[in-house]
Amino acid sequence: MTLQKTSHIFTKIALKPLRTNLFHIVLLAFFLTIGTLQVSAQDTPVKSIAVPAKKDNDTLNKAKNIPAETTVIDTDTIKNKSALDAIIKRVAEDYEEIDQEVKRLTLYNKAELYYKDIELKAGIITMDYEKNEIHAGRIKDSLGNYTQMPYFKQGQNVVEADSIHFNTVTKKARIWNSKSDQGEFRVKGEVTKKENDSVYYIKNARFTTSKNIDDPEYYFVAKKIKLVPGKKVVVGFTNMVIADVPTPLMIPFAFFPMTDKAESGLIVPTFGDNNTQGYFLQNGGYYFALSDYYDLAVLGDYYTNGSYGLRFESKYAKRYKYNGNINLRFENNVQSEKGFPDYVRSKQYNIQWSHRQDAKANPNSRFSASVNLGSSQYYRQSQNLGNVGAGLNNTLQSSVSYSKTFQTVPQVNLSLSATHNQNTNTEVINMTLPTLQASVDRIFPFAADDAPKKGIIKNINLQYNLRGENRIQTTDSLFFKPQMFRDAKSGMQHTIPLSTNFKVFKHFSVTAGTNFQETWVMNTINRQYNNNTNEVETIDKKGFDAYRTYNFSSSIGTTVYGTFNFGEDKKIQAIRHVIRPSISYTYTPSFERYYDTYQIDATGTAYEDYTRFEGGIFGAPGKNYSNNIGISINNTFEAKVRNDEEEDGEPKKIMLLNNLNFSTSYNMAADSLAWSPLRVTAGTNILKKKMNINFGTTLDPYAINNSGQRIDTYNINNGGSLFRMTSANMTVNYSFSNKEGSGNGKNDSQTARNGGRQDDLFGTATDMSDRRTSMFEEDDEDDKKSDKTSGGFFNAKIPWDLRLAYSLTYSNNNRQREITGNSIMVSGNIDMTERWKMGFSSGYDFVQKGVTFTQLRFERDLLSWRMDFNWVPFGDNTYWGFFIGIKSSVLSDIKYEKRQVPDRILGN
Repeated sequence: MTLQKTSHIFTKIALKPLRTNLFHIVLLAFFLTIGTLQVSAQDTPVKSIAVPAKKDNDTLNKAKNIPAETTVIDTDTIKNKSALDAIIKRVAEDYEEIDQEVKRLTLYNKAELYYKDIELKAGIITMDYEKNEIHAGRIKDSLGNYTQMPYFKQGQNVVEADSIHFNTVTKKARIWNSKSDQGEFRVKGEVTKKENDSVYYIKNARFTTSKNIDDPEYYFVAKKIKLVPGKKVVVGFTNMVIADVPTPLMIPFAFFPMTDKAESGLIVPTFGDNNTQGYFLQNGGYYFALSDYYDLAVLGDYYTNGSYGLRFESKYAKRYKYNGNINLRFENNVQSEKGFPDYVRSKQYNIQWSHRQDAKANPNSRFSASVNLGSSQYYRQSQNLGNVGAGLNNTLQSSVSYSKTFQTVPQVNLSLSATHNQNTNTEVINMTLPTLQASVDRIFPFAADDAPKKGIIKNINLQYNLRGENRIQTTDSLFFKPQMFRDAKSGMQHTIPLSTNFKVFKHFSVTAGTNFQETWVMNTINRQYNNNTNEVETIDKKGFDAYRTYNFSSSIGTTVYGTFNFGEDKKIQAIRHVIRPSISYTYTPSFERYYDTYQIDATGTAYEDYTRFEGGIFGAPGKNYSNNIGISINNTFEAKVRNDEEEDGEPKKIMLLNNLNFSTSYNMAADSLAWSPLRVTAGTNILKKKMNINFGTTLDPYAINNSGQRIDTYNINNGGSLFRMTSANMTVNYSFSNKEGSGNGKNDSQTARNGGRQDDLFGTATDMSDRRTSMFEEDDEDDKKSDKTSGGFFNAKIPWDLRLAYSLTYSNNNRQREITGNSIMVSGNIDMTERWKMGFSSGYDFVQKGVTFTQLRFERDLLSWRMDFNWVPFGDNTYWGFFIGIKSSVLSDIKYEKRQVPDRILGN
């Protein structure tokens, strides 16, 4: 051991490399004793100890005159019984100094200090453990630039600064050029005074929601700020600065609530005007933070002509259990003025409910809901919700279901559901309220549970299925009125299928089975001739009735593989053709015992047959027996292509045709027109599966007369071709993009919930209640994006996506040879620059000879701001809207928006 004396008042101790294990242990124990700082009065001759910190290359700071051969001893904790009340943990890269005379600890270069709930990192840290004060500052690098700014964390509060002076007992601190995040705010102050754990005073501060606090796009300048972390920010005279240019926007004082939890509060409305309703205030109301699991927003609109709207929006969630949202909307729309001929008042409503259960919440039961019901004209007449995707949709659908699986032997499945289907053009509503379904899993009565099921006998199995429905058909005007429930039809159907399967001649699969059904109904009819009115009348009867039916079916099929080899040196090496032919037979007897006759005229000599089960929810028993033979041939074509792109040269498999199907049937019991039309369908995916093509046609072997009715004469015998094409259709969908991971839309978007398409072929929704959201699919996490403010050229690879949808329909049922549908839809988006986005949706109808719905979208990402322009230039939904505002929710009211909504014509 050597003692080195320096010009300082303290002595430094350096340790040479250790030679013996005993000496190593004794020396280590000695320094650990010193490290605890349990210093007595007799220890005063040694005034200070400098202990080099651990370094990977064993090179030490020469400026401190510490020998290069010094061995590092790490001491992790310091405790002074007279001054400190907790263990101190510290780390430093270059050195640590402990000055016993002034009671000071110094950590230099990448210094870290941990004391109670305090975490401090800086270039240099000094701790006076007699005065309970900590000072942290920067250090200069080899070029003379300041580095390693102090980082201070206490609890959840984090501060970055140039210099920090902190008292561990009083909790007071003084911070120079501090930077901290408070909720969505980023605050930078010249001098910050910390009074205690809960109050900060900041002088000459600026705060913003920009990601870059040093060079923000905008900020607020305040002379004085009082900050209570996690609760509030109170500012004095404040001026808004945009791009370092002061604006005339200023306020004498302001209060900003700061909390990690949702808080109740007012929602500021949007002001505007349109041609039919006049001036308006939209989307104003109150937000209720009811719980950590659910909330409620009450919003309203008011127009100067007397129109108004109310909306209740609630979201709920429980982690690992479920989540969902509920929207209730009502609008009272007024057009023109009382006394004028075009005066119209209409009331529209809409109910939405979406509920999703976590898949892991309960594996044996599941509840889900997707509800979208209301007035048929709601989306077309709503003044608030400019959702063109829903406005162009003709159907509203809903489904609420609960299912339960009972893990018994055999397994039992039970489900209860309610469905709703509403045509917004005809305003006809079909509902099942509710539908009960139950099933018992397959039972093999002639085979043991663990035995293989082989052969005809052992493969015999039966099931039990139950389906009960209460079906309602009504109209928009009678929805949920007493007559709607009086017209309901209910019934229950029991089904027991018995089947088996086996193989013959090794390659042919045979299935055979019979099906027994018993149907219970609560609604029947009685048809009779009324001599007083000389008309046939149908009387609805309420009460229980039942009928029973059965049938027999069998089928045989096989799979044929064929390969056409062209050689391994060819680009197309081989084509594989798979054929799956199948022949089925179905026998259904006549159930004429359920049929009666009724008189059709006053003479009493003419009668017709009918069944009292006509119009039942499960149909009616058939009077005529059928003896059908069904024929189907399914084909697939796949090519093996030489792969010149890969080193291993493994051939690629490309699907040429996903399916090419032919199907028809022959009724051996029919006296005429025994053959049914031949149906041909085909589909394929090409261009790396980005283009989907589907084709279908119907070919009728029989001719028609001058009235357009099928006659029992083959078309070829009537001077025509072998088949008569009665209809054909083709659809082509092409979606391609140079974006990685681009999708077809947001499944949970408001557009999809409203009944619109998930993609943007019919445009994107404009949610008037929250204009801060983007019209484009984008990732809002700026830290995943490159620096947009760094200048330079834009990436040569410009992100874009394009979608095409083409549809063609041909009709020739009555020799009209008419193309009834021929249209193309196109939509696309392009990132013109990293912050500029443009999108469009349009199309053309070749039958109507007009442009379909067209929308143009422009958006500029202004970092902490967003600007967009949305324009529908022509059509029934003519609309434009401009918006610019701050993205952050805490400053969402700082915005400017102007729009011209479509002029709705009520009653249409």
